[in-house]
This record gives sequence, C-alpha cells and structure tokens, in this order.
Amino acid sequence: MQELQLSDWLPTTNKEVKIRGWQELDVILFSGDAYVDHPSFGPAVIGRILESYGLRVAIVPQPNVNDNLQDFVKLGRPKLFFGITAGCMDSMLSNYNANKKRRDKDAYTPNGDIGFRPDYATTVYSKILKEKFPDVPILIGGIEASLRRVTHYDYWSDQLMPSILETSGADMLVYGMGEQPLREVVRLLQKGVPFSSINTINQTAVLLDEGEKIPKNSNWEDVEIASHTVCLNDKKAYASNFKVIEQESNKLAARRIFQKIGNKTLMINPPYPTMTESEIDASFDLPYTRLPHPKYNKRGPIPAFEMIKFSINIHRGCFGGCSFCTISAHQGKFIASRSQESILKEVDTVANMPDFKGYLSDIGGPSANMYQMKGKVQAICDKCVAPSCISPVICSNLDTSHKPLTDLYQAVDKHPKVKKSFIGSGIRHDMLVPEFNKNADPKELDAYTEEVMTNHVSGRLKVAPEHTSDPVLKLMRKPSFSYFHKFKERFDKINIKNKLNLQLIPYFISNHPACEVEDMANLAAETKDLGFQLEQVQGFTPTPMTVATVIYYSGYHPYTLKKVNTPKTRKEKDEQHRFFFWYKDENKAWITKTLNRLGKTDLLQRLLPEGDKPSAKNWRKNKPGKTKDTYNDAVPFNKRKTKATFKPKGESEAATNVRSKKKFKKKKR
Repeated sequence: MQELQLSDWLPTTNKEVKIRGWQELDVILFSGDAYVDHPSFGPAVIGRILESYGLRVAIVPQPNVNDNLQDFVKLGRPKLFFGITAGCMDSMLSNYNANKKRRDKDAYTPNGDIGFRPDYATTVYSKILKEKFPDVPILIGGIEASLRRVTHYDYWSDQLMPSILETSGADMLVYGMGEQPLREVVRLLQKGVPFSSINTINQTAVLLDEGEKIPKNSNWEDVEIASHTVCLNDKKAYASNFKVIEQESNKLAARRIFQKIGNKTLMINPPYPTMTESEIDASFDLPYTRLPHPKYNKRGPIPAFEMIKFSINIHRGCFGGCSFCTISAHQGKFIASRSQESILKEVDTVANMPDFKGYLSDIGGPSANMYQMKGKVQAICDKCVAPSCISPVICSNLDTSHKPLTDLYQAVDKHPKVKKSFIGSGIRHDMLVPEFNKNADPKELDAYTEEVMTNHVSGRLKVAPEHTSDPVLKLMRKPSFSYFHKFKERFDKINIKNKLNLQLIPYFISNHPACEVEDMANLAAETKDLGFQLEQVQGFTPTPMTVATVIYYSGYHPYTLKKVNTPKTRKEKDEQHRFFFWYKDENKAWITKTLNRLGKTDLLQRLLPEGDKPSAKNWRKNKPGKTKDTYNDAVPFNKRKTKATFKPKGESEAATNVRSKKKFKKKKR
C-alpha cells in the first residue's frame, strides 16, 4: 500500500487547507465524532461525496464548545454552507445510558475519552455558527437530525420537543442517508440558485415562516399531522402522528408532510427511492484512507474504528421494522445492496493493509442476512404501506433467497490473503426457519446456516429473539419464540454433525412496552429450560422515531390508539431486570416472594425448584431493588456485548469457565 500523505485526508486545519493550495472553502462540516476517513462513518462519507462533486470541503471534528469557540471560526466562512452532524449516534445516546447516567466511554473519541461531544450536539453547533455567521446557510443531517425531524419525545429531558429545525435554527435538514439529496442540493447551488430557494428536494425538510408560500410540486400529495402545540396537550394526537410519519418514511410514493410549529410550518419532503446498486457502489468506492486522521496518533485508538477496521458493510436498510429500532427510520426498510464486485474490491483493499492478519471481523450490515433481498414484483412494493416485510408473517412478495449471500461469503474467502471472514452482525434467525420463511427453499436455508456455522463464526453465533412473550413480541414486530426453538434444533443438528461445539447467543430486552413482570419470569424460565444462563441485560431505551418510544411516552399504540402499559419507574425496571439473573442468590428470595404473590407457582417451580430456595438470612441481606447488575443499554445491535451463554447439560459452572478461558486463549493465538 502506498504511503499516505496528510493531504489524503479532508483538511481539518488552515495548515491542511493551504497544503491543498485552496484559498477558500465551499463547505465546512462539523461533527460530534472524531474524524475517521472510512465508509462506515457518516461524516467521512458526506465529506467524500461533496468532494466528488468538485467542492473544496473541510471538516472540524469535535469542536470545543467550552472555550472561546475558536474551532468554529478558524476555517472562516464557506462559500456555500455549513454542514452539521452529531455523529454516528444521537449525542444523548452517546453520552447517557438507560438510567440517564453519563457513560464512562465514548466509542467515537480517541481512547474512548468523554467530554468531547456536547449534549444535543447538532443544536449546540448550529446555534454557535448562526451567531458567528448569521448569513451562512446551515444544513443539518446524520442520525440525530434525521430522527428528530418532527415533534418527538426526548427521554433524557422527559419532554416532547419540536423539530430539531426549530431548536437548532438550521436552514435545512437532510434525513436518512444523505448522498442523494446532497447531490441535488449541490447541483442547484452550482447553477446559482440561492440556498433559501432550495426547498423542493426529496428527503429534505425546511421550516416555512408564517405567510411564506408553500412550494408547489405536482408529483406530490400532501398530508398534515397534528401540530406541535396539539401534541403537547394531547398524547393520543401525538401517537396518531407517528403512523403517518412511519408509513410515509417507508413508501416509495410518499406524501409530503406538514406540521405547524407555533407560527411556522414544518415541511418534510418525500424520501428518494432506494439507492441503486451503482449508486451505493459509487459511495463505497470513494477514495477513503480507511484510517483515523493522523492528528489522533498520540491520543490513543478510537474504539468504534478498532471494531470495524477490518469489516465490510455489504448493504443498507432493514425490512424488519422492529418497534424499538431506528434503522429503518434512518436507512429505510428497502435494502440497498452493493455489487459483489464492489465488495470484493474493498476486501482486496483491506487485505492489503499493512496490519491485516488475514481475518475479516464482519461481512454484514444492519441485519447480516438481508443482502440482495427485495420484492419479486416491484409494483406491489410501490403500493405497500406495511412498516415490516416480515411481521407478522413474511410477505409472499419478498424474495428471501440466501444464495447470493452464500456465494458472496465463498467469493470473499477465495481471496489469497483472507484466512477467515466472520459474521459479526446480527443474523435474523427467524428467516432461516422454513416453518416461518415459507418463501424459501429449506435446503438453501440450511446451506446458508451451515456455511455460517462452519466457516464464519468464532465460537458463538448471535441471534435476537428479544423476548419469549407472544404479546410483547407482537408489539415488537418479532415472530413467536417458538421459531427460536425451531432454529435451535437446526443449530444443534449442524453443531453435532460438524463437531463444532459452537454456542448460540440470544439477545433479550427488558422493560419494553407491554412487558409485565410475569412476562420476564416466563422469559427466565424458558431460557433456563433451554440451558441458557443470561449474563447481561439490554434495557429498553426510548429513542426518537420508534413505535416503542411513542408508546412509552403517550401510553397509546400509534396504529390502534389503544392503551398499552409500559414499565417506567426505576422500581419497575429493576424488578423486570432481576428476572434475567434468577440464578443469583441475592435475587432468589425476591423472585420467590414475587411469583407467590402473583400466583405463578408453576413458573417458580421451573425457576427455583425445591432445594434451590433462598434462606431467610439471604432474604434479609438482599432486599428487592438492591441488585448490582447494570444495564447494557442503547448499544447498536451489531455492537452489543454478549448477554447469554449456553451451558451443556450436566456441566458445572467451573467447567464452563474453564471452557470459556480455553476458547479465549485459542482465539488470542
């Protein structure tokens, strides 16, 4: 690989701007993340996209908001606009956990250091720039802006907030993946159209002042949702808004959405069609260095980069539509897949990096096994308003063939420098069960499962049943837990057939809307019966733009407007949380008392059969609510920590520990 020069990165200082011989900049980007020039990091993608349009682009990563604000003026005034993103995560999710306590690490900062990203970063950056450069347009984007584009519930302040366009004072918002709308914005600006006149571009939102004429577009139908003021006073009206927002976000022929905010009108233009293969290939084929900016060399590694350094993203989007997940709200429910040629080209680039040891950490995406999947008849998809293509059942029009993915894995492994490629992203196990995925050839599903288990897993396979309660799973838009049983049967057969000794790692969520204490007790009993011993818990964290968050705040399901109970208090959350750890002595007395009170003696017998009950002494020492376990919350699915282990029947805890240590040592070698 050719030695890189400082000018190979987008400039971050005046010195770097001068190295390129530039006298002025067209666009200056501000980001809440450290600058990693890699296609998995949104700020880098936007910078490279703008650069590909012939613009002179610089980036100011993690500007200091606690000094004289020099970082906001050091590069001067851009010719076209400022671009702002909070980074790859909502800044509040980056800074706080489910208990609203500050995190002790920031994965997108060198050394994991905290304090380099302000709360509500998009709004903070925008207000500062508006004060310093009031006449320069500001365009905001990224996941924080995208998911806060309408009236939304903010968990950390426990209040409804208006569109981030109102709070930030920005001039335009790009929602979703930004390549397509930015291309049109730049095209019009380069033609000389004033920024203030650019308001009919797909996948953008603007605030119209009182009396301002609504732009016409004969191709769009319009819909108005309840105003911000109405939402503040009527939780049911707020809930009803979300059905419109979610459906229009995922339709291929969507309506333009209007919402009153005080004396202004929010206008959200319909999204672009899903990116074509050539479009997404072009984005990934840009000249990334794939490395953090050299300015961080002495500050320590950036955890998020270290995690994906040798990984390959093969597609975007997710048609699962899970009620607690924001992926489809930001990336869309339709899958945009890269060509095999583009992927193999990136594999070759990674394989030739100086420190590559032959192991690709992930060949995946939001859900690892949705690559190249789409509707068989496009016209049917064009009219569809369903938020999920696989809930409550898999759509008969969905092509769920796993053969392109199996072929891709095998093509990647043929590279002479690749010793092994892993699947680190979460796999939709339900799509591998013929009883659920009736569209697919069972032999093809088994072939994919066996390919993954034999060649792409290092000891553990991650799947996400999320719960065992049918009512909770229905609200989550997840299939019955019975399909997990079916998948485990197939997993065990392949495990035995190939003498693999792999572990199956299921993920579960507590405190989700509709989840009651007895549901968690049943979850504990079901998983115990299967031989699982849960280690950590994923606590539900309300994030903007999800069905579950709307229910959490309003108490109503946005599609039915029926009331749904949600655990909210710390006591309720802790009680649900404790059932994950039924095997710990400090929880046994509380579980015994709780299940007896609820009349669930059958569950009690399954969890704590006679002879495994706590002593009175332990009960006094370990009162309810005194658990020391912590929530492993708000971590993206493909970055969550392990939450469960499968212990073979008859194996002691000590033997399990020895086996785990041996695997760890073997993996390190």
